Amino acid sequence: MQRRRILVTSALPYANGPLHLGHIVETIQTDIWVRYQKLRGHECYYVCADDAHGTAIMLKAEQMGITPEEQIAQVKADHEKSYAGFNIGFDNFHSTHSDENQQYSGLIYERLKANGHIATRSVTQAFDPEKNLFLADRYVKGTCPKCKADDQYGDNCEKCGATYSPMDLINPKSAISGATPIEKDSEHFFFKLPEFTDFLKNWTRDGHLQEEVANKLAEWLDGGLKEWDISRDAPYFGFEIPGEPGKYFYVWLDAPIGYMASFKNLCDRTDGLEFDDFWQKDSNAELYHFIGKDIVNFHALFWPAMLTSADFRTPTAVNVHGFLMVNGEKMSKSRGTFINASSYLEHLDPDYLRYYFASKLTNRVDDIDLNLQDFIQKVNSDLVGKLVNIASRTAKFIQKSGGQLSETIADKDLWQQFINAQDVIADGFENREYAKVMREIMALADAANEYIAAKAPWSLAKEEGKEQEVLDICTLGVNMFRVLMTYLKPVVPALAKRAETFLGQPLDWQDNLAFLGKVEINAFKPLLKRVENTQVDAVVETNNKILAEMTGSQKTESKSEQSEENSEFESLAETINFDEFAKVDLRVALIEKAEHVDGAKKLLKLTLDIGFEKRTVFSGIKSAYQPEDLEGKLTVMVANLAPRKMKFGLSEGMVLAAGPGGKDIHLLEPHSGAKPGQRIM
Repeated sequence: MQRRRILVTSALPYANGPLHLGHIVETIQTDIWVRYQKLRGHECYYVCADDAHGTAIMLKAEQMGITPEEQIAQVKADHEKSYAGFNIGFDNFHSTHSDENQQYSGLIYERLKANGHIATRSVTQAFDPEKNLFLADRYVKGTCPKCKADDQYGDNCEKCGATYSPMDLINPKSAISGATPIEKDSEHFFFKLPEFTDFLKNWTRDGHLQEEVANKLAEWLDGGLKEWDISRDAPYFGFEIPGEPGKYFYVWLDAPIGYMASFKNLCDRTDGLEFDDFWQKDSNAELYHFIGKDIVNFHALFWPAMLTSADFRTPTAVNVHGFLMVNGEKMSKSRGTFINASSYLEHLDPDYLRYYFASKLTNRVDDIDLNLQDFIQKVNSDLVGKLVNIASRTAKFIQKSGGQLSETIADKDLWQQFINAQDVIADGFENREYAKVMREIMALADAANEYIAAKAPWSLAKEEGKEQEVLDICTLGVNMFRVLMTYLKPVVPALAKRAETFLGQPLDWQDNLAFLGKVEINAFKPLLKRVENTQVDAVVETNNKILAEMTGSQKTESKSEQSEENSEFESLAETINFDEFAKVDLRVALIEKAEHVDGAKKLLKLTLDIGFEKRTVFSGIKSAYQPEDLEGKLTVMVANLAPRKMKFGLSEGMVLAAGPGGKDIHLLEPHSGAKPGQRIM
């Protein structure tokens, strides 16, 4: 396999506030792709930066009583912390307010100008006489001239959809000072985008974009491109245009150049890494941008046109994704579904979300939905109930045999099935079809669990002379787990690292094809906990408090509201004395078999081994568990409960569980050192 040279970027977050999960879905999508490329041995770099220029940054800093430089430094630190929390593996995270960006912005502008692609002309704009500031359309508000709706922005009406100029509004006001704006002329600089129409018609249809994106851009191209205003007047936080005092580059000119600047900054700190090898016109390296669908015009029209005029290479591909929805709706602060990255990280493992997003992401531009209940169910079912369960059901028997894996492949056909899947999984990762990859991996996990359940090593371990067979079965189980974790390493890096500690081996794609035998593994420790409803509720609650503090709208809870929040906990039962408690005989039980009960909506039939005998228990846990997830696990049962005759048979005890019901039921599991039949004291 030829080693590729790849440079990857994701869209630059704006440096005026914290990251939310909409930002995170893009960087997770990008990070998975980058980690996959590195896992396959390719030379791959992932760079990004904060988008740190513009009027909004300047006004935010003024509001906070600090300089714009201080404002963007604070936000950058917060962004880097959130990205690190989600294990986003940037090779460099920089800022567009940098020496490198000023250098390349000036260079590109000078080349555009030398090539005759810059025009100048006078523009009449709304001007705030109190702030002495030209106003962008969104900074002017007033009454719609068509439908007379109040409080509309200066470019279009959200009520009737009419478009207009800011000064067409009835009673226009500056959203910054409240002053009535006046009209004022100013000289502006324009990039002659229409001159690149033929180039862009070819470029957008030449494999650089998804077909649906190319089709959308064709509407712009066929309708006729307009010259692009690339300048703003002082006061403005940004780079002054070379040779033009008081004129600044519009933020969207230097923002994508920030990709070049961030990479240049990395090159200057890395021996042997050359900027020109990736950005010169005849470069054979690959360049990929990952962006949201709302900024396609900047990345797929303006950006390639500027690059080609300035004699730089254009992107290999611009990969576009849809928006993030939460519980089927657009992210909304009022509905509590606008979730900040920091709120999530305070309560939940980042690998949960990385896996969930991967299970939803395709190479299309579809919006994806973070359904919070589906999130809980999917993570618990797939990562805990299927994947980690393979290791937890088999590792203890290997430890009992001395901790060393067998050389024997107990089922060569099954093992080959896991190896043969690599091509489908590799193609899925390469083409950003992550949802397809996750389905393939979980189908293999199902096959592994079915094999282990059918072989039932926990039963064989009780038979004389079956020690080697048990070791062979469980060795195959551990190897299947190892293969699946290697495939999943780009998606759940923290879980993969814990798996490497357990296996005592790195998860490497090439070595993954060899069966691991005659090596020692470490004692199994729980690799991942189940997601609890209370954790997800805590994320939303924490986020709502942050939003309330930001907007000043936090209200004091009434006593009735406070008591409602605690209503998930039942009142304590009536006090009993020790003699009464001592009558309850709690025993460690091995779930030898679990099965559905015909005609029962809530029950599973459990065959329990309590060391000296076996019991049948009907338990109302069907809504939270699949039978195959339970077999081989230890739990706790009330062993001296009087048998209860039920419609489906005789229930000879009760297993212990916690939770309010439904999917939120959690069987009690004793420590792995406990043995069936031992009494709980």
